[in-house]
Amino acid sequence: MHSLKPVTALGGIEPRTDVFHHLSIIENDGLALASFAARRGFELECQTVLKGLLGVVPSVGKAIFNDPISGFWLGPDQWMLTAPHDSHELLADIVKNECGAAASMSEQTGAWVCFDVIGDALLAFCERICSAPIRQMQGGDTRRTSIHHLNCILIKQSAGDQIRIFGPRASADSLHHALFTTATALA
Repeated sequence: MHSLKPVTALGGIEPRTDVFHHLSIIENDGLALASFAARRGFELECQTVLKGLLGVVPSVGKAIFNDPISGFWLGPDQWMLTAPHDSHELLADIVKNECGAAASMSEQTGAWVCFDVIGDALLAFCERICSAPIRQMQGGDTRRTSIHHLNCILIKQSAGDQIRIFGPRASADSLHHALFTTATALA
């Protein structure tokens, strides 16, 4: 039998954390992800399922943070759901059982890399890395944006100094390099 060990998107056994005096970049590999798309004619039924899971349906450009399942808007009648991987490894299956044929679910855990960026230099960092209007964003606001020529999703976690960035896992090293280089340049 093979002795396989899971690796993070950056290829490590443990998630990588880069700490600067003004900012921290943390590889977050502890999330299960599932895309949720309402099928035509079942939009209201899907919204009812989402309300049951999240308490409210995330509207355009918004995220809902709940425990254990959170979610954010991706497009018309489309959302991404997140939960702790340790307790919700089969998130897509769990939600599919809730909504049946009303929605299309897709496992996304292996498709995305997630970085949490925290620190008091966050505004300057964001203004250098992407075009998201970070100074106008409130906690729970989301934006699709380009970072280092990669299509990413930026979520302002709270009114404070924390964002979450989702990018394509296949380009995790390139995205991390862009984040690391920008944080280094702020010093």
